[in-house]
Amino acid sequence: MPYIKSSDGTDLYVKDWGSGRPVILLHGWPLNADSWDDQSLGLAEAGYRVIAYDRRGFGRSGQPFDGYDYDTFADDLATVIEATGARDAALIGFSMGGGEVARYMSRHGGKGVVQAGLVSSVVPYVLQDDSNPDGVPGAQLDQIKDGLRKDRPHFLAGFAQDFYGVGWISSPVSQEVLDWSLMMAMQAGLRGTVACVDAFGRTDFRPDLPAFTVPTLIVHGTADKTVPIDASARAAARGIGQATLIEYDGSPHGLLATDKDRVTADLIDFLNG
Repeated sequence: MPYIKSSDGTDLYVKDWGSGRPVILLHGWPLNADSWDDQSLGLAEAGYRVIAYDRRGFGRSGQPFDGYDYDTFADDLATVIEATGARDAALIGFSMGGGEVARYMSRHGGKGVVQAGLVSSVVPYVLQDDSNPDGVPGAQLDQIKDGLRKDRPHFLAGFAQDFYGVGWISSPVSQEVLDWSLMMAMQAGLRGTVACVDAFGRTDFRPDLPAFTVPTLIVHGTADKTVPIDASARAAARGIGQATLIEYDGSPHGLLATDKDRVTADLIDFLNG
């Protein structure tokens, strides 16, 4: 600690707070484990051991050129679980991190996991196609990659506006939260930031849903413009046997900041249940 080495030698930066039953938090794109800090503190103070780590390519973790696919991400998660000795754990994934939860449950049989959570998650499938008409058009994903290559700081600053539901008149977060988010995003490498657009945008997790054999909490904002709720949370709730869906009416994608206290309370209620 604070680094764990993955199977291909990539260093993964890990934060390990508190004691008690472990809760493992997977962050969203293009942020890092610090984006979970409000919830991490609340959960640790509530008597849980909170493990949050920076995905490969992001934050303080290593930035290899390859390995930006969900099989590798799930294997990295398995390495973290093994290295930290986490048992009877809850896996909670935000946005892109939901995919890691899903792929770990299927690829590693949910080893050591007794609860799961998906917050503003990309599960089960983001890409719009004939089987998923409510998804995000592929051209929109390509525009994200083009924006990153052209002027990454400018693109990510604008991306944060939709992420947190910032409008012309009002904003649910301060300018400082937007600045902090950009700081986290710019810690990531360009290669991983670009490659993960295809990972979270084009990976179909529908075949992974039957592997969710544990109680699963799903939380999503109804006004999420980044990951539309119909193609994500509502579809996931239909496909996961022990799912509980909580919809935050009018809330955007970035719930860990816009609705931070409510998210923390809902997670604690779920974990205690």
